Amino acid sequence: MTITKMDVTEHINTLGQQAKKAAMALSLASTDQKNTALKESAAALRARMSDLLAANKKDVDSVAGKKPDSFIDRLKLTEDRIEGIASALEQIAELPDPVGRKLANFDRPNGLNIERVAVPIGVIGMIYESRPNVGADASALCLKSGNAVILRGGSESLNSTAIIVEAMQTGLAKAGLPEHVVQTVGTTDRDAVTALLQADEYVDLVIPRGGRGLVELVRNKSKVPTLLHLDGNCHSYIHKDADIEKAIEIVNNAKLRRTGVCGATESIVIDRSIAKDVIPKLIDKMPGCELRGDEESVKIDSRLKAATEEDWSTEYLDTIASIKLVDDANEAIRWVSEHSSGHTDAIITEDNATAENFLRAIDSAVVMHNASTQFSDGGEFGMGAEIGIATGKMHARGPVGLEQLTSFKYLVHGSGQTRP
Repeated sequence: MTITKMDVTEHINTLGQQAKKAAMALSLASTDQKNTALKESAAALRARMSDLLAANKKDVDSVAGKKPDSFIDRLKLTEDRIEGIASALEQIAELPDPVGRKLANFDRPNGLNIERVAVPIGVIGMIYESRPNVGADASALCLKSGNAVILRGGSESLNSTAIIVEAMQTGLAKAGLPEHVVQTVGTTDRDAVTALLQADEYVDLVIPRGGRGLVELVRNKSKVPTLLHLDGNCHSYIHKDADIEKAIEIVNNAKLRRTGVCGATESIVIDRSIAKDVIPKLIDKMPGCELRGDEESVKIDSRLKAATEEDWSTEYLDTIASIKLVDDANEAIRWVSEHSSGHTDAIITEDNATAENFLRAIDSAVVMHNASTQFSDGGEFGMGAEIGIATGKMHARGPVGLEQLTSFKYLVHGSGQTRP
């Protein structure tokens, strides 16, 4: 589909109209219909494995040599990753339907019975960058929670996203549901993002998933309510009472398992009293990672590069991490609170009292004890997948799964009451 600049707003409005109509039909769909759509979509993805790999190769080739390896890793699909996407759709099909849940039920003295029940939000605008699997996860979660979705993926993943959406629409059609439940913006024109953010007549919620620049654009331009996902400047703090070997393994995984995910640790905080034991072992364990330390750290091991002030607030999404030394847990809490983006932070210690204090004091969406920050993920939380990780404090926080994609309404049952 080729869309001219003058047609962008009209295109977004057309998508919005179609999505709103589809959302109304989906709100009446049975759980079995939605589950069938998800399972058939998974089958369609597997059936189109070769098409999706070919489309993804075009996407990867278009940015090869222009983007860092971490970006390419987020963009690239393999047979195993596509199988993972398909399996996630099937896992979401097995989860309880969040729509229609009774959240409260109470009787009033006048005889009225009042229920609070979970309902779909309506139409979700999903704006994301290079990861094609985000489109599949978002589509599946929106479908199961009764919402229509308009995807606006990064231009780099355009070909991959098109195949994924076609597979989702195949599943919807086989379940007797409107194909417009899942749609994608048919242009890479940046004006389409603004048009989607302004389409408050049709779109009920916008969820951005990407870097700080994207999130700030959405926050500043949107007329539609937003569920913000800020950058992941995540910390792992190694306390003096940590099991050092365990800590080294955890931090290595938290940083290097996949450097391009938002739950990757970017800054390592270490108690001074154990720094001489920890830092050399950490460097030995992470030879492919550039570690940047404060002045004290560099004196302990000259293999460290000197950190700058900018490092303490940077989400690298690459094989780079910063190291900061502190006196104790109280200083660590102050440091992490000042520099964290509120996504995920962790403490590694065998002292449970110190761990509990850290868990209570750090005001991030996810706080962990003796675990890799890369577990901050909807799939790992048993949600099947996630549409993003909300770092704000309203409506939803942390991994956003099915329940977080519903609102609620009140159903009031009377027997002829009139208000005096």
